[in-house]
Amino acid sequence: MKLTIFNELDFLPALRAFFAELQVPIASLTDAPIPAREILENSYKDRESFRLIDDVYFLGMVDDAAFKGGKSLAIDKIKSDYDGILIFGITLRGCDDSLLPTRSQLAEISRAFNREFCYTPVVVVFKYGEYLAFANTERLKYKDNREGEKAGKVTLLRDIDIRQPHTGHERILADLKIPTVGKDRVDSFEKLYKYWRKVLDVNLLNKKFYQEVSAWYFHACKQVVFPKDAKDNQESLIRLITRLMFVWFLKEKGLVPDALFDHEDMRSLLKSLEPQESTYYKAILQNLFFATLNTEKDRAFIKRSGSQSHHYMVHNVFRYESYFQEPDQVIDRYFAGIPFLNGGLFECLDIPPQKNKAEPEIRIDGFSDNSKNSLSVPNELFFGNFQDVDLNADFGTSRKKYQVRGLVEIFKSYKFTIAENTPFEEDVALDPELLGQVFENLLAAYNPETQTTARKQTGSFYTPREIVNYMVDESLIAYLKNYLPSPPAPLPQGEEGKKQEEGKKQEEGKKQEESQSLTPPSPQGEGAGGMRADFATYFPIPMSHTSLQMPK
Repeated sequence: MKLTIFNELDFLPALRAFFAELQVPIASLTDAPIPAREILENSYKDRESFRLIDDVYFLGMVDDAAFKGGKSLAIDKIKSDYDGILIFGITLRGCDDSLLPTRSQLAEISRAFNREFCYTPVVVVFKYGEYLAFANTERLKYKDNREGEKAGKVTLLRDIDIRQPHTGHERILADLKIPTVGKDRVDSFEKLYKYWRKVLDVNLLNKKFYQEVSAWYFHACKQVVFPKDAKDNQESLIRLITRLMFVWFLKEKGLVPDALFDHEDMRSLLKSLEPQESTYYKAILQNLFFATLNTEKDRAFIKRSGSQSHHYMVHNVFRYESYFQEPDQVIDRYFAGIPFLNGGLFECLDIPPQKNKAEPEIRIDGFSDNSKNSLSVPNELFFGNFQDVDLNADFGTSRKKYQVRGLVEIFKSYKFTIAENTPFEEDVALDPELLGQVFENLLAAYNPETQTTARKQTGSFYTPREIVNYMVDESLIAYLKNYLPSPPAPLPQGEEGKKQEEGKKQEEGKKQEESQSLTPPSPQGEGAGGMRADFATYFPIPMSHTSLQMPK
């Protein structure tokens, strides 16, 4: 998809060309921009988010009449639920700090447009500088007798680089193009609405990612060799995937250089990168995991005296110096700026022999450049192209075709975000929660008690965010019913109202401090985290004394 049209044309013509490429018929009504205060008559607020708005364009409506080439109803004539989608284009001013608009700012604007037009869904396309965002807002029926719908969760495909879009963004934008033939063709508003929601479904994106990673995992189990003390390849590969995913989120935050995962950069950095060699895992990833992320300072290669090293079983030094073309420059150029992480994920599990005991050394990670090191994780497992493999026995299927590619290539094809999704707004991207999801599902596939079911269900051994949110919300509702009036009485106006409102906030804060959250112990920790997040959302006042306790 050619996004450079947004730099080559004015915004409105570019927007029309964009939706034409998506094969979406739009009944256009006006060319002139509309002031934000005018179109958001009841929803505009004097906040930073709304002050970012520059121009608003009403691109048009997509309804059944548009699909049939007819004339759509004017938006000011829509007075009840209507089967159509309104599409707006919005240009934003630059932020004062020169940063991109936040997800919350984009979501707040999108939600305002959906509240203003409560009878039909609204899609918003933003342009800010050299970036685009595509916002779709969930519509929920009111539970009372009010007409129309209320705006729910806002789903955002954001920070799309017009000049050089990310591969993950390109794939999703291509998927937004509607099929016009065959049994899945989109030829009505209802089908379009469902189709776009499916394309922008984060759960489906997570599932697709996990299916690719799990196929790689089962294929890699047959290709790798870890030290004998690792017992089997499965645990070591799960550990490798988890470590690399964590690093990928660090890379998304700008803490790890992209060059370490670029095939061409690695070809110039390493003396050899042949598919069946293990130079990438040993020289790059092991040095990154153990000698960088698990080492606080003084990063350097091991020092040798003749054939002996003074760093036997010392894991905070760089190894495999002979693998690099210019080892003197490697650490300063690629690793020096990476932070030390005070945690156990990147701790090397190799253990030296115990003094005064008969216990020999234990090699699990195999972080050693000794020629006798049997560790083998071929380079093609990280940078290989798609290849056909037989995984029917692994997944319990019959005559199904499977393809795998390199793990780095898989990660590079998806857009990651460091902002965890919430019940109110989400990125169409892989967020940090996925780290726990992949870890738990792979463990379930490895565990003999659950492996048969886990391998067939490809990603169900993890409590979905929606279930956690529901449990948290229902717990909060049940607790607060004992302390809040139902229905809440409106506060009087003027100074008396302000005093009562302040008193109400203090009472809510007191109840927060008195409350305790009992959440079942789990490696996810989602219950306690979700409870704290909901408190912060519903009651935006200091929470430093809120007690979230685990049962003993």
